[in-house]
Amino acid sequence: MPENCLDRNPTECIKLPPAAQWYAAYTATHHEKRVHEQLRERNVESFLPLYRTRRSWKKRVPEIVDLPLFPNYVFVHITRGAKTAVLGTAGVFSIVGGATTSWAVPEREIEALRNAVALHRVQPHEYLVAGERARVCSGIFAGLEGVIVRKTNDLHIVLTLDQIMRSVAIEVSADQLEPISRCPTQAINYAFSQCTAP
Repeated sequence: MPENCLDRNPTECIKLPPAAQWYAAYTATHHEKRVHEQLRERNVESFLPLYRTRRSWKKRVPEIVDLPLFPNYVFVHITRGAKTAVLGTAGVFSIVGGATTSWAVPEREIEALRNAVALHRVQPHEYLVAGERARVCSGIFAGLEGVIVRKTNDLHIVLTLDQIMRSVAIEVSADQLEPISRCPTQAINYAFSQCTAP
């Protein structure tokens, strides 16, 4: 049988199994790390992006802690038929989506989050919608588009995941950016606008 089934009768083609995609699993509050561990024990590929911050408690020395970038969410890499293993995990309430289908998160956005987490250049940000846009033209985030905000003396790309209505800010250099025209909002987008320091 030729590799290209377009030249053959569709009934003669071998159907390939559906490819795995990334989805957001909605979890119980403060259970993200435990859910992530249980999914790994079940051999389900998952990703829990964390950010490092300093926390202070009364009568205790301040500590550096790793907290979920997106509270109540863990990303899972599964086929549509493998949702049962995720939904059967203690602490998981649902997979984010509409009434009839789950909403896939593009691989590119997951990779951008992985890179930002690895470099400790990411932090939570208030949820934003698309505004004036710019594009990262060099570095590991090259090609990504988003809203640029200024925090003190640093520029950040605000990555907005509309499926879960959350945003994170990724630190970038001004010389890595180029302006682009206003574009339509996408399901998951990187939107940027120049802002003054708070």
